Amino acid sequence: MIEVIKRGITKVKEDIQVIYDKDPAANNIFEVILCYPGLHALIAYRLAHRIYKWHIPLIPRMISYLTRIITGIEIHPAAKIGRRFFIDHGEGVVIGETTEIGDDVLIYQQVTLGGTGKEHGKRHPTIGNNVIIGAGAKILGSINIGDFVRVGAGSVVIEDVPEHSTVVGVPGRIVNQTVEDENGILMHNKIPDPVKAELDSLNERFNELVEIIKEKQ
Repeated sequence: MIEVIKRGITKVKEDIQVIYDKDPAANNIFEVILCYPGLHALIAYRLAHRIYKWHIPLIPRMISYLTRIITGIEIHPAAKIGRRFFIDHGEGVVIGETTEIGDDVLIYQQVTLGGTGKEHGKRHPTIGNNVIIGAGAKILGSINIGDFVRVGAGSVVIEDVPEHSTVVGVPGRIVNQTVEDENGILMHNKIPDPVKAELDSLNERFNELVEIIKEKQ
C-alpha cells in the first residue's frame, strides 16, 4: 500500500511539473496546483483509477461524475493514462472507458477520445507517447495514434495514424509539413489545410488549361 501511494504521489508531482514547464501562463507551482482544472481532473482520475483497479464498485464512477461537474472534464476511471499527462484549459474534454494514453501527451480543450457506437470491448483510441492533440479534435473508435503524432485543432480522426505524422481536417488527413516549433510544440496557426491545397491545385490546373485553349484559338 505504501509503495502504491508513493508511486501515485510521484505521478502527481510529474503532472504538476509538466504543466509548469509547458504552459507559459503558469507563474509558479502554487498557481498550477490551485488554478488548473486539468490537473484537478487528472488527480481525481488517478484516485478513481486506483479504486477501480481494486474492484470497488460505484465509487470510481461517482468520483468521475463529481469531477466532471467541477472541472468540465470527463475521464472514465477505467481509462489508462501514462505519466506527465497535460490537459491544457480542459473544458469539454472527454476520455472514454477503453482509452489508452502513453507518456508525455498534451491535449487541449474540447478534445474527445471516444467510441463510434454501442460496440463492446476495445472501442476507444490508443494514443502513443509524445502526442499533441489540438483543441476540438475528435479521435473516435479503436484506432492507434502513433508516437510523436500531431493532431490539428478541429480534426476528426477515425483511422490509424503512423508515428511522426501530422493529421488535419474532417475526416483527418495525414500531411507532411512541419507544424511545430523548436521545442516540439504544436503551432496551431501554421497547420496546413489539405482541402484548400487541393482546391488551389485544381484552380491552377484550370487556369493552365484556359491559357492552352486561348493559344489554340
